[in-house]
Amino acid sequence: MPVISVLMGIYNEKKANAMLAIDSILRQTFQDFEFVICDDGSNEAFYRWLVSYCKKDARILLLRNKKNQGLSVALNRCLRHSSGRFLARMDADDISMPGRLEIQASFLQKHREYALVGSYVQMMDEQGIWGGRRVEKQPSAGSFLWTSPFVHPAVMFRREVLEAVHGYCEAPWAVRVEDYELFMRLYAAGYSGYNIPKALLQYREDRDAYGRRTYRYRIHESFVRRKGFKELGILKGNRRYVWKPLAAGLVPSKLMRLLHRGRYRTRPGGTSEYRRDGGCKG
Repeated sequence: MPVISVLMGIYNEKKANAMLAIDSILRQTFQDFEFVICDDGSNEAFYRWLVSYCKKDARILLLRNKKNQGLSVALNRCLRHSSGRFLARMDADDISMPGRLEIQASFLQKHREYALVGSYVQMMDEQGIWGGRRVEKQPSAGSFLWTSPFVHPAVMFRREVLEAVHGYCEAPWAVRVEDYELFMRLYAAGYSGYNIPKALLQYREDRDAYGRRTYRYRIHESFVRRKGFKELGILKGNRRYVWKPLAAGLVPSKLMRLLHRGRYRTRPGGTSEYRRDGGCKG
């Protein structure tokens, strides 16, 4: 039984991105892991390529959904087919730093009080690293008001904790905000997490990222915020944060991208302007 199970959902990803993501896990300094990948209904050409590429390492278990059902369904299926003590998330277009699994597993082994551990991330696109994101080291319930204090693909969970809350929510209203919903549900259940103050993941946010954030998903986020804040006991006096995604959705995507780039930009000399928040892709 491996110490770590890495869980990845994938759907018609660019092959170059998928290769970098998969190889970044296979090249980890910590090697006692299994890599459970669920293809969520990709086209036949991509799936055939993925099957061929995954044959390079026997630790990869490739699953397939016949049709696209969303990230939550894919990850829950990965969870059911995994056996590791710790569960590391990975997205199909990001890159894990070589020591990521070793650092996070060591942290969870030493700190039983935490149910999950994340990290800072570097921001990248097709041109390379353009900025960075620093998340709060010890998030509290109030940390969820502005946005998620954890970067989803940079997180590692304890298996028993994720199973205790029955994994990811597969309801339609959680689409694109399944991570935010899960983290708040974990905190409402009495669990807590920590973010290692070091970039352990290169997080891809390209030019198309904001174009994928339709207003329907903004409505989902608003619903998840209200539900999560209520369960955390922080809704009273903070309803303005419930409406935040709806207001943000009225801002043109090009302007949002410029604001976001300014917020997390890499300064001259190669240093990053980190900010204390998290987020989810798409």
